[in-house]
Amino acid sequence: MEQRDITFESVGNTLAATLYLPEGPGPFPTVIMAGGWCYVKEIVMPHHAARIVQEGVACLGFDYRNFGASEGGPRQHIDPWEQIEDYRNAITFAEGLDEVDADRIGVWGISYSGGHVLILGAIDPRIKALVSNIPVVDGWVNMRRAHGETRFASLRERMLADRRARTNDPAARQMLPMSSTDPDAELSTWPFPAVFKGFEALQASEAPRHVHESTLESTELLLNYTVFPYVGRILGPKAMMVVAQNDEITLWDREVAAFEGIPEVGKKLVVLPDVNHMSLYSNKSHLEIAAAAGAEWLGTHL
Repeated sequence: MEQRDITFESVGNTLAATLYLPEGPGPFPTVIMAGGWCYVKEIVMPHHAARIVQEGVACLGFDYRNFGASEGGPRQHIDPWEQIEDYRNAITFAEGLDEVDADRIGVWGISYSGGHVLILGAIDPRIKALVSNIPVVDGWVNMRRAHGETRFASLRERMLADRRARTNDPAARQMLPMSSTDPDAELSTWPFPAVFKGFEALQASEAPRHVHESTLESTELLLNYTVFPYVGRILGPKAMMVVAQNDEITLWDREVAAFEGIPEVGKKLVVLPDVNHMSLYSNKSHLEIAAAAGAEWLGTHL
């Protein structure tokens, strides 16, 4: 497998990317990949890319604006529609590469980007296949269930205070931890100690650019995020969703409901028993099962 670091432009920002190529002559079918909440391209993507390349499919994994090795600010600011636009600009960039077959483009996502690729499958006609792993599908329901009513009310109060402060002084914007070891005492976006421990290990082992916080506004934007108006428009792209049966972080039951809303007959749901959200990052055997399923799907349909 050839691996090459490259850059491309997205709305005035230079974004960092890695191109993974199979052996042999191209052009190759190509999958565009990006990460989830606060993720950089070194987290999980290389493992999936290595497996996808075995199917004769190239991969372009990138860091969103404001993250990792990419330009943009405010740093650690997550606007899902900006991220979706970065995906679309990555597709446009890839179309111009000699190694890429522009008529065979797919998208891959995990967690937050697992939701993004569902939206992309509905709005971008260039996409022929997609793999959505453990996706965020409804931010409001997700945050309300994850935090519980009392803590959710506290989170919304913090959001309102941040909105008032940054309206008059953008430099006063607040940051919020991605997760916490003590979510009862410290507000965070994803109040699960397992998330903190999992990403702490990933940062130490393979992703030193990972920063475990985002702007508080990022979480406010998450509350307005939902894939449900879009899944009914996925007609054409061959869609696979990978769900962890014990996933209470991005809510496996809502993920299945989103999958059921996809009208495309050539769709597939993979439910992994005895697997949770974070084990698809930290447990190599679980990661390999998901990677193999996604790679086979993309190899078949691209």
